Amino acid sequence: RRWLRQHDCVEKLNMHAILSASTGQEQLLTELLVTYAKVPVLIGELISVEIWKHKIFPVLCRLEDFKPRSTFPMYVVLHHEASIINLLETVFFYKEICESAEDSILDLIDYCHRKLTLLAGRSANGQTVTPAVLVPPQELQKQAETMEFEISLKALSVLRFITDQVESLPLSALTRMLNTHNLPCLLVELVEHCPWSCREAGKLKKFENGVWHVVPPEDEVKMTKLDGQVWLALLNLLLSPECQRKYHFDGFNKSQLLKLRAFLTDVLVDQLPNLVEMQRFLSHLAVTEPASPKKDLVLEQVPVIWDHILKKNAGKWEAIAKHQVKRVFSPTKEELKLQACRWAQTYSLDMMEALAPDKPRCRVCGVEAAKRCSRCRNEWYCTR
Repeated sequence: RRWLRQHDCVEKLNMHAILSASTGQEQLLTELLVTYAKVPVLIGELISVEIWKHKIFPVLCRLEDFKPRSTFPMYVVLHHEASIINLLETVFFYKEICESAEDSILDLIDYCHRKLTLLAGRSANGQTVTPAVLVPPQELQKQAETMEFEISLKALSVLRFITDQVESLPLSALTRMLNTHNLPCLLVELVEHCPWSCREAGKLKKFENGVWHVVPPEDEVKMTKLDGQVWLALLNLLLSPECQRKYHFDGFNKSQLLKLRAFLTDVLVDQLPNLVEMQRFLSHLAVTEPASPKKDLVLEQVPVIWDHILKKNAGKWEAIAKHQVKRVFSPTKEELKLQACRWAQTYSLDMMEALAPDKPRCRVCGVEAAKRCSRCRNEWYCTR
């Protein structure tokens, strides 16, 4: 019950951050998160839910005697991760938020790496086939897969904001991004395979603002926000003097990076002029052998949240799942009603409309509408 209250708070914070960002007034929220040291708390919560999804959720789906009245409480836990990463994406634009993460920035970098690896794997393997009829556990698993894709895209944006601050990041964070995880080569994979675009029936489709949409032929070469995030992250990681000093430009890494030249067309550079510097860097890299990085003796920090949770609960996952079935995911009718009331307050209709990217349209003529039907509360009209 305490966790549900915490989820409500995170959800309200997330919605407030989105509304504040849309009006350019998110400074107050970022100051509060820094003042009360809540960024490391959010990162810890994010990784806890990620581990729950990998270790507990599959056990719950396999339990034959688990027939919940409603799967919505489990969906809320799955959605919790999406809420936190969305909140972090909104606020990590600010340098002070990135700095306030302190040592937990290493855990966040590892988290983003895991999500980008999933994205790269998705583009290599293609889409999974969905059964025609889904029973509740399968339906929930399918929703989790869809949510995982959107979460991974949010993690890409968070990582790009982290790379914006390479000059002020701890030395261990740079080492982890460049050498432990080799993020430049992983980003090259994303440029090459572009998992947020695909072709169906001869038409190009791209994923933007939470939906797949068909791209008109004249817009096929237009850079999307996700394309821009990848290129900006590459610019930050490859052109920074500190990163160039630390990165291993060995034969494999060099060959992977030089693949980018095929994508740096005049049309692309016109849309993001900073890529001219990338072209120069790659041309220079092609004809030179960069010096090997200096092997300094460094006491390196390592992320602790993921390992701590795994070690603390090793061998207990099934027992934890069965405990949660009894105490959390089998609510009575009264408890479900109370939860439904709480969720209705959190996800109020007015709040949902404020968060919607598109303005309501008149059902009759299609223009922007200001008057809602008082009976059904769903349809909108421009006049009475």
